[in-house]
Amino acid sequence: MLRKKTSTATRRPQRTRMLNDSARTTVDRRAFLRGSGLAIGGLAAISATGGTVTQATAQTAAANAVETIKSVCTHCSVGCTVVAEVSDGVWIGQEPGWDSPFNLGSHCAKGASVREHAHGERRLKYPMKMVGGEWVRVSWDEAINEIGDQMLSIREESGPDSVYWLGSAKHSNEQAYLFRKFAAYWGTNNVDHQARICHSTTVAGVANTWGYGAMTNSYNDIHKSRAIFIIGGNPAEAHPVSLLHVLRAKEQNNAPLIVCDPRFTRTAAHADEYVRFRPGSDVALVWGILWHIFQNGWEDKEFIRTRVWGMDQIREEVAKWTPDEVERVTGTPGSQLERVARTLANNRPGTVIWCMGGTQHTNGNNNTRAYCILQLALGNMGTAGGGTNIFRGHDNVQGATDLGVLADTLPGYYGLSAGSWAHWARVWEEDLDWLKGRFATLSVEGADDKDMMNVTGIPVSRWIDGVLEERENLEQPDNTRAMVLWGHAPNSQTRMKEMKTAMEKLDLLVVVDPYPTVSAVLHDRTDGVYLLPAATQFETRGSVTASNRSLQWRDQVVDPLFESLPDHTIIAKFAQKFGFEDRLFRNIEMDGEEPNVEDITREFNRGMWTIGYTGQSPERLKLHMENQHTFDRTTLRANGGPADGDYYGLPWPSWGTAGMNHPGTANLYDMSLPVAEGGLTFRARFGVERDGDNLLADGVYSVGSEIQDGYPEFTMQMLIDLGWDSDLTAYERRMIEYVAGYIDERPSTATEVGEQSQTGPYPSDYVDRVGGVNWKTDLSGGIQRVAIAHGCAPFGNAKARAVVWTFPDPVPVHREPLYSNRRDLVADYPTYEDKTFWRVPTLYASIQKNDFSEEYPMILTSGRLVEYEGGGDETRSNPWLAELQQDMFVEINPRDANNLGVRDGAQVWVEGPEGGKVKVMAMVTERVGAGVAFMPFHFGGHFEGADLRSKYPDGADPYVLGESTNTAQTYGYDSVTQMQETKATLCKIMPA
Repeated sequence: MLRKKTSTATRRPQRTRMLNDSARTTVDRRAFLRGSGLAIGGLAAISATGGTVTQATAQTAAANAVETIKSVCTHCSVGCTVVAEVSDGVWIGQEPGWDSPFNLGSHCAKGASVREHAHGERRLKYPMKMVGGEWVRVSWDEAINEIGDQMLSIREESGPDSVYWLGSAKHSNEQAYLFRKFAAYWGTNNVDHQARICHSTTVAGVANTWGYGAMTNSYNDIHKSRAIFIIGGNPAEAHPVSLLHVLRAKEQNNAPLIVCDPRFTRTAAHADEYVRFRPGSDVALVWGILWHIFQNGWEDKEFIRTRVWGMDQIREEVAKWTPDEVERVTGTPGSQLERVARTLANNRPGTVIWCMGGTQHTNGNNNTRAYCILQLALGNMGTAGGGTNIFRGHDNVQGATDLGVLADTLPGYYGLSAGSWAHWARVWEEDLDWLKGRFATLSVEGADDKDMMNVTGIPVSRWIDGVLEERENLEQPDNTRAMVLWGHAPNSQTRMKEMKTAMEKLDLLVVVDPYPTVSAVLHDRTDGVYLLPAATQFETRGSVTASNRSLQWRDQVVDPLFESLPDHTIIAKFAQKFGFEDRLFRNIEMDGEEPNVEDITREFNRGMWTIGYTGQSPERLKLHMENQHTFDRTTLRANGGPADGDYYGLPWPSWGTAGMNHPGTANLYDMSLPVAEGGLTFRARFGVERDGDNLLADGVYSVGSEIQDGYPEFTMQMLIDLGWDSDLTAYERRMIEYVAGYIDERPSTATEVGEQSQTGPYPSDYVDRVGGVNWKTDLSGGIQRVAIAHGCAPFGNAKARAVVWTFPDPVPVHREPLYSNRRDLVADYPTYEDKTFWRVPTLYASIQKNDFSEEYPMILTSGRLVEYEGGGDETRSNPWLAELQQDMFVEINPRDANNLGVRDGAQVWVEGPEGGKVKVMAMVTERVGAGVAFMPFHFGGHFEGADLRSKYPDGADPYVLGESTNTAQTYGYDSVTQMQETKATLCKIMPA
């Protein structure tokens, strides 16, 4: 267990009396809970500028008319309800949401102290800029004007792609949507967020297997699991409240818990079967399990026949992974994997859970697809208690991804094609030609010019290279010259030495955050840096999407503190400076300087048909939050009450318009329910035929479907062919005709609503022009409504594909990490050849060909702690959490420690093969196996042994500082998504 220390707390003259007092006493768990106020019903009040803890009583609460306001915790993706206690506009205490079906009255340490995130004294309190190496206070108007003038100058000289707009998984859905729309109006696809470096390989792998790149079931649905298989995830620390749901299945169902991880984690401590394996060998491990399943005929043959394409090719690859070969590659005995396979086969349905331990690899997309194929082979998809339950890391990383804060898509995963831009231009009621004119054109020698509007941007994992790479090697007009880090911790990214160089080379660095982050101190700049104080999510309102796809509405707890502003208000200020405010907010009312949040929700409701973000109106979401107690704790379905029949939070897809009252989809691909009640098939997004094989489902369909076989996605042509187009209302038909360009005038939503439209005979060109409108681009929702009325899924009914022919490895294969100490395996399982994609050159073989293993013999991996979250700037600035873990450390196996002459608690250097090194405390433990070292990634503020505390703005430095593991982490990116490699590099460890 991590040790809680008090004697070596970081000391500062600015610390509050509370922290000074707590530093003199030992704080155990009970004392911590008592001191934090949880034992008496809420965190006690601490003023924003310091002060002592005072206990609130029922008598004083009544006297001061305490108001309770529901919000959602801003840490991890479980979506725990926080009930804030507010008196006279001051947040004085909190309770966990007892009615919430997600947290069931529970909080983890981070959630229990989340009030301090808003009221924390270490917050950035007003705009600042660096002048001559010193932080100087400026006004909002000064900051926006100075930043805006420099950006407009860069845009004029180098084009819009030279400004990089890095968004956030901390934004609400509304802010994330507006951020992506803003980037489009600026004229760039150089926009991304944290999902690139946490679950982009999940999204790519899962979406390309069965249709949607998201968690298929829910935390609550795990209650029905008969077996639980966790690989590369540590929910006990990363998502603590989720463990309530896992342990409920373990206890109630006697469900065996299998945990596969290179490290014996706190989650592994609960396991019935702990499987230790070598970092970076996930595919080999899963194929080793499947080898036993196939050898014994334990696969679900009927499920595979009717609902899966390509499993025969998987069998051919799996046949190579005999127990001996699997043990050679993974280190895991074949006898143990046979036992795991037998357990999974005998306990169905089982769920598979994974996190960043599986995603952050150069072949991360292979890992995630292998996990999916395991579930397809067992027939565990589309059933309660089954599925792939992918736990996301930030409170709205799912929503921000869905809303398109990505370099390769518009909101709703529409992509960047001409048709996608035309769709969103119609939603925005924008002149498409004007939008096109906002983007640059890249001249390519010997080829057609490229419209940058349709070119995938540089991902956040590679923004460093956008700055440092030679211009002629980039697939954009010029280098990145201005970087906006908006709600992003840079210390969560690898190659920090190069990041420091990149930050110093930029013309302009802008940080927008409630806390200054490591962005304020990593570099040695003396000017050209601005810090803009964003409000926390407790100082605004809006929706947020939990990992299970449920949307929840946060009410505003308090007004923005200090001089902070909500993120959408800051976006509006920039839009006004750049001259497109009226266009950006054409259909969004302004409440003074602040865009109306509910209007933003309604705007994305009008456009996100692909994933069903259309039925979750603000009114429906608020109704759910007000009536949480009416929802079943396992199925998430309301049992009576005003939301009767809905699934909690209307998990997407919630098809059609809000007026259609679709209940949401609790479990994706479950054909045992009608589509109108949340049932679904696998999505037909890969065509209808491949290599002469039918890709549509074979004789299986959702309950109540009038098409009793597989079918493609719905289009107007399909409705006409089936004779179902007569079900469209006049308004729906006219909107479809407008989308098709058959009529020029956009119909009013009030036009003949409810009247039936006329069918043929059609003019000769009618079907040709109108028939191509599909369920994703029909702004009326009519195609979706009619398909569902006939029992069909709008996106079709197809087979999942076990083979993704569009990926570098159509069948997932094991490839050794770029930095591998197993040279025998490098020869047998080499990486990819170097290539250029996502606008940047990417190295593979040219790195792996070098043998670093003699000088750097140990495998280095990283992960989370229960006390801190993300880059740690917020949580290390929270005195309740800072008390719990005050030292950055590296876990070393006792054998390695003894060989190195390292004692527990001693200072050591950890150095990576690219030269980055960190000075940290050694924790000697058998959690890690011999030859493996682990470091958490939440620390920052030290750099290669130097303490950077003096570089923070006065009073805004976190209580706890430390080295970032990513200073020692190395180059390496996934072959599809550019996910960074953080789980399997090399290092050497030396006494300091």
